Amino acid sequence: MTEEVCVRVAVRVRPLLPKEVLHNHEVCVRVVPESAQVMLGSARLFPFDHAFGPTASQGEVYESCVQPLVESLVDGHNATVFCYGQTGSGKTYTLGGGNQDEEGGIIDCVAHDVFSFLEKKRSDGVKATVHVSYMELHME
Repeated sequence: MTEEVCVRVAVRVRPLLPKEVLHNHEVCVRVVPESAQVMLGSARLFPFDHAFGPTASQGEVYESCVQPLVESLVDGHNATVFCYGQTGSGKTYTLGGGNQDEEGGIIDCVAHDVFSFLEKKRSDGVKATVHVSYMELHME
């Protein structure tokens, strides 16, 4: 019997910003290679379900963490993606993407996949209504 996991936690470590490099800031959080752990400083390890380093693409994060939720969503289950972190930690970039020249974020990928999956189901005579909510809290 497979145990269903209701909550999964992923961490994405962003690269240093140009101003941080300019001021000689150092990386203090690293993803342990070939694991889902991050190392804080030189000795403290923290496990997660997924861990992405500074070079991880938007696609990698989406495919590992969110795409399975979208597939489940189209089958009628509820799904939530919750991003949490301090100001400047990369939440908006991960959700919304960067410049128009770059990869889209999770929201773009979800929108694309939801309608692609529904289009496939429509050929089977399935009708669907889509309701989406997006909330962003600041200074809370």
